[in-house]
Amino acid sequence: MRNDQGVGWFSVETPLPTGGMRIGVTDQGVVSTVAFGAGAGGDADGGPDLTTEDRRAAAVTAQLAEYFAGRRREFDLPIDWRATTGAQQTVLRTLHRTVGYGTTLTYGELADRSGAFDEEPDERGLRAKTVGSIMGSAPVSVLVPCHRVVAAGGIGGYGGGEAGLATKHWLLTLEGVLAPTLDWS
Repeated sequence: MRNDQGVGWFSVETPLPTGGMRIGVTDQGVVSTVAFGAGAGGDADGGPDLTTEDRRAAAVTAQLAEYFAGRRREFDLPIDWRATTGAQQTVLRTLHRTVGYGTTLTYGELADRSGAFDEEPDERGLRAKTVGSIMGSAPVSVLVPCHRVVAAGGIGGYGGGEAGLATKHWLLTLEGVLAPTLDWS
């Protein structure tokens, strides 16, 4: 997302294993939350830094803080879907609208629920694999709960690598899907 698309950026500190989040907002809503582990730096995203006095940044920061503290179960922030199209947008909107706090569904179940692939035969589980790719490329995570989509035989991935998987575990533990471990704070 470049600044010429009207995106302002800010950082939010989080308790996630990956650290803080870099968030992009427009006048229509949150357009990006994919940069985990982001510092407080400015122009790396191609857009200006917003201060916490910006109403959009303040609203996102407050709701994320409440969520991470266990006091919020649903976000009421607008999402700007401009970075998504076609089946990706259909799947992500379905996830955002229908999968609530503390619940999970499989990649295949989300594929079926979204209806995005009804016209295509499901040879070798391609629908579920496509949804997995969509989760991995989702421009807005946490607010659009990609962490709630799991593999049929396990937890699946999240953002690639061990840090992403640790973040998915953390979020699902926060929501009560997974039991806390002794080292979870």
